[in-house]
Amino acid sequence: MSELLDLSALIRANTPLIVVETQDEGRVVELFRQALAQVWRALYRWSITEGLRRIDIDREDEAEGPPDASFALQAIKQAEQRGIYLLLDFHPYLGYASHQRLLRDIVQRRHSQPHVLVLVGAKVELPAELEALAVRFNPRLPDANALKKMLQEEVVEYAREHGGRRVEIDDAAVRQILRNLQGLSLVDARRIARQLIHADGALGPNDLPQLAKLKFELLNRSGHLHYEYDTARFADVAGAARLKRWIEQRRIVFVSGSAPPGLDPPKGVLLLGVQGCGKSMLAKATAAGFGVPLLRLDFGSLYDKYHGETEKNLREALASTEQLAPCVLWIDEIEKGLASGGEDGGVSRRVLGYLLTWMAERKSSVFIVATANQVHELPAELLRKGRFDEIFFVDLPTPDARVELLRLHLTRRQIDPRGFNLPALAAASNGFSGAEIEQAVVSSLYAAYAESRALDTELLMQEIRNTRPLSVLMAEQVEALREWARERTVPAD
Repeated sequence: MSELLDLSALIRANTPLIVVETQDEGRVVELFRQALAQVWRALYRWSITEGLRRIDIDREDEAEGPPDASFALQAIKQAEQRGIYLLLDFHPYLGYASHQRLLRDIVQRRHSQPHVLVLVGAKVELPAELEALAVRFNPRLPDANALKKMLQEEVVEYAREHGGRRVEIDDAAVRQILRNLQGLSLVDARRIARQLIHADGALGPNDLPQLAKLKFELLNRSGHLHYEYDTARFADVAGAARLKRWIEQRRIVFVSGSAPPGLDPPKGVLLLGVQGCGKSMLAKATAAGFGVPLLRLDFGSLYDKYHGETEKNLREALASTEQLAPCVLWIDEIEKGLASGGEDGGVSRRVLGYLLTWMAERKSSVFIVATANQVHELPAELLRKGRFDEIFFVDLPTPDARVELLRLHLTRRQIDPRGFNLPALAAASNGFSGAEIEQAVVSSLYAAYAESRALDTELLMQEIRNTRPLSVLMAEQVEALREWARERTVPAD
C-alpha cells in the first residue's frame, strides 16, 4: 500500500516529469489507475503503435490522432484539462531537438496545464537537461502474496489448457519456490513458474534446482557470476569436522530466512589454508549443506581498464547475487582481487571499500564463503572480527583424514578400498594435501594400466614415495602459514 501512497503523493504534488523503469508496463498502468481513486486526473497512454488515448474511463477512447511523437506532445501542451500522460518507450524520440524542447516547455509549464508526464520503459536514459527535472519512481517488486496469487493463476490456466488436468502440488516445495521467486518482477516470476509447471504438470522438490538455474540465467546479465552446477556433499569431503558441524548448526536459521530473537542470520566464513587441502570442495559442500545454489564470483573478470568500470562491475554482480538469494556466494582466492599495495590507481582499495560496505549492510540471505591461500596479501580490514562470522584454517589432513581421502578417491574410481593397507598408505603420505593424495591415486592407476596389472598397495605406495608434496617443496612458506594460523584462526578439523 505504501507504494500506491508514494505514487499518489507524486501526482498530488503535480510532479511534472516522472520516470519509471520496468519490464512490466501493464502493472505500472494498473498502478496509475488505482492511484486515481485517491487523486483524480484524466489518465492517458501513448505508444508509437497506438497513439494517444484516454484510459481512465470504463473503455479506452479511440486514438486522438496519428501515433506520432510530435502530435502527442502538441496535444498535451494544448490540452485544457490537466492530466497524467503515460508515455511508453518515448525516450528514444527525445533525441530530436524539437521533441526535447516541447517536453521541456510542458514540464516547465510554458503555456500549458500542470500535467504529470510519465516516461515508462525498460531502461530510460534522458538527456542531462531533462534528467535534472525528472523524479525516478521505482515500483516495488511483488511480495509473497502477489507471487502466491500469480502461481495460483498459472495452476488454473494449466488445468484449463489441458482439459481439466490438475497440477500435482507439493506444499513444502511450493513454499520454497515462492521464496526463491522473491526479488523478481511479476513478469519474470510468471515466466519461470509457467516453465516449471508445463515441464511435467507438477510443482515439487525436483523443480527447485531448475528454478535456481532459470533465475540465474535471467539475472546474471553482467556475466561476472558463475553458477556452479556441480556441488559436493560434506560426505565427499574428508576431515573438516568442526566446520561441518558449524554449518549444520546454522542451516535451519539460514534456510528459513528468519533468525530467532537474539540471533543474527549467518553471514559467511573465510577459509584460509594450504593449497590443495579442500577449500574449494568445502565451499561447494557448504552450498549443498544449506540446500541453496552456489555462485562463484571471479574477481579477475571484474577488473576493467576504464575508470569506474571495475567498481560498476562489482556492484552489478553483487546486485544480481542479492536477487538470487538465498544462495552461497563463493569468492575464490579473494586475495588476488583485494591485495593491498598494488599500483592500480586505487582500484583495489575502492573495490575493497564497496565490498566491505555491502557485507555490512546487506539484508538478503547471501552466505559468503571466501577462500584464500596467501593470507599475508589480505588487507587487515577484511580480517577484523565482524566481517565474517568465523575464520577457519584448512590444514594438511590428519592421519584419519588421509585414510578417508584414500578411501574416497579409490571408491570414486570403482576400486574396492578394502584390498589396500590404508593406514600404511596414510602414514607414508604424511604432509600430503588432499589434491596430492588424489594425484597419487591417479598416477598409480596409470602405472597399473601401463603394466597391465591391477592397482594394489605396492604400486600406490611407490607413487606416494616418488611424490614431493608442497609441504616439502615450499616447506618454509607452508610452515610459516601454519604457524600464523595456529593462534589466529579456528581449525576446520
